[in-house]
Amino acid sequence: MNQRMRILTGRANRPLAEQVSERLGVELCPADAKDLAPGRFPDGEVRVQVQHTVRGKDVFVIQPTSPPVNDHLMELLLMIDALKRASARMVCAVIPYFGYARQDRKKMGRVPISARLVANLLETAGVDRVLTVELHAGQIQGFFNVPVDHLRTDRLFAEYIRTTHPDWLDPLVVVSPDIGGVWRARRLAKELGRTLAIVEKHRRNTSDEEPEVYNVIGDVEGRNVLLVDDILATGETLCIAAETLAAEGARGVYAAITHGLFSGEALELISSSPLQKLLVTDTIAQRVQVAHHPKVEIVSVARLLADAIHRIFTCQSVSDLLV
Repeated sequence: MNQRMRILTGRANRPLAEQVSERLGVELCPADAKDLAPGRFPDGEVRVQVQHTVRGKDVFVIQPTSPPVNDHLMELLLMIDALKRASARMVCAVIPYFGYARQDRKKMGRVPISARLVANLLETAGVDRVLTVELHAGQIQGFFNVPVDHLRTDRLFAEYIRTTHPDWLDPLVVVSPDIGGVWRARRLAKELGRTLAIVEKHRRNTSDEEPEVYNVIGDVEGRNVLLVDDILATGETLCIAAETLAAEGARGVYAAITHGLFSGEALELISSSPLQKLLVTDTIAQRVQVAHHPKVEIVSVARLLADAIHRIFTCQSVSDLLV
């Protein structure tokens, strides 16, 4: 790979950055402060120090803004600022998981549009372009005034299922766990050439005290089902959907989730749910309990990111990875 490229990483997901740099044949450049571990001043302020020269280089900073979100976001902003002040030719923020993406609009009065604010912060820091994976809301791309490449994982999951779990496919129905994610599930259903179903929830009246009712739109009886979503936080919605599908006669219940936050008691819920297997990518660095959980399989996005970075660096089209 051309010596004009640099791959930089913070502390959010170094294993993923190492895989990407290895695929690209580029040495990984850390941004740790050597004399202050773990990259903080005594008062808790985040500190970064780029360890290699970046003058005139095209730098790709791999840093998901995953929990602790504010720490990782601040580290990313400081890395971008440091690179621009060190005369980097181009800085691309590679953000596999874009924190604050679920705060993309005003759902009630007197609340911020946090995703837009994060976009503004990145641009103010000096980012030249952004590469991200499965934004919660695609319109977040419009919050930026710099180019944004938004990668999808439907092809990645489809290829993995065909090669690793072909027994799921016959017969298989792809399912969205809610109405809002239908477009996402439809993409994977199209990739796999399978039909689509939806778990729809509502209340019988307008009272918030009325329990929600879950219905399945589509035929799942006697079939394997694959639940598809972008983010797994507490796991409650996913597990309720899995229980609803099992009650409707689904033969096997599986899931493919891009970003695994596994907040709170998510693992306990998954363990006791009808889910037989959960596929999740490594956009977020997973703790040992998740990586070794018997129901969880990690699908790496390293190849996808490396391919996109190579295309951006060599001024080739990224469109094949976006459609």
